[in-house]
Amino acid sequence: MQALTAVVLGATGLIGEQLVKQLLNDTDFSKVRILVRRQVELSHPKLEVQIVDFDNHVECQSKLGSGDCIFCCIGTTNSKVKGDKTAYRKIDFDIPVNAAKMGKEAGFTNYLLVSAVGANAGSSNFYLRLKGEVEAEIARMNFQSFHAFRPSMLLGNRKEFRFAESIAKKVMSALSVLFVGRLKKYKGIGDLVVAKAMVASAKLGKKGIFVHHYEDMVKASGKFKHTAA
Repeated sequence: MQALTAVVLGATGLIGEQLVKQLLNDTDFSKVRILVRRQVELSHPKLEVQIVDFDNHVECQSKLGSGDCIFCCIGTTNSKVKGDKTAYRKIDFDIPVNAAKMGKEAGFTNYLLVSAVGANAGSSNFYLRLKGEVEAEIARMNFQSFHAFRPSMLLGNRKEFRFAESIAKKVMSALSVLFVGRLKKYKGIGDLVVAKAMVASAKLGKKGIFVHHYEDMVKASGKFKHTAA
């Protein structure tokens, strides 16, 4: 396999941090470029940090650069935007979709997106509709490969403490045995599992549009062949 260049959006988030670690330690990737709003305390010979204003499309296009795979893990929460749906959409829709448009123009062939279980452009739920709209918009761009990963509750250690989420995780873990059959896709999933599934999917190089739920991600991460540097 020819060494790949990856661009990561949302590199400081729960999945994004795990993803960057996996990419940096994989010899199938020769360069990992992260687009962030502020400087990060991370150094690696393969890492290229680009501080970017996502509202400045000319700057974004320039700093996105060229490469093979775009990994988008960016997202916010209702509490962070204080219930402002316009601000929510600006982050969860505009940034992923604009990056996809720019990436397509720059010659990227593979786009991998962290979405959410239940994503549906026709949903009456704002969050699920938004995620569905993002998926649909990027799917129409005809990347050689487009992968949408739809995790339910993410299990991992966030930098910031979220009381409600911590309670939800405990409840989810206690009830996980009940999520069988069609309900399995709603099981909580580890951030590292999602990250490994994303890297594995990028390395397969399969053409088409793919939607990954719990079981798909667990299987992909299990087949993950980590090529350590």
